[in-house]
Amino acid sequence: MAKPIVGILMGSDSDLDVMEKAAEVLKEMKIPYELDISSAHRMPEKTAEYA
Repeated sequence: MAKPIVGILMGSDSDLDVMEKAAEVLKEMKIPYELDISSAHRMPEKTAEYA
């Protein structure tokens, strides 16, 4: 896949069922994306760096 231009960031893996649907739409539209889990409460540095 090409370099992602859309980031799908979730706070926990419990969000994955919903966010996978968004990823499917992006894939159908051939829009490069990345999907990551990063809790602002558990990993504030990682989440802030991503944002």
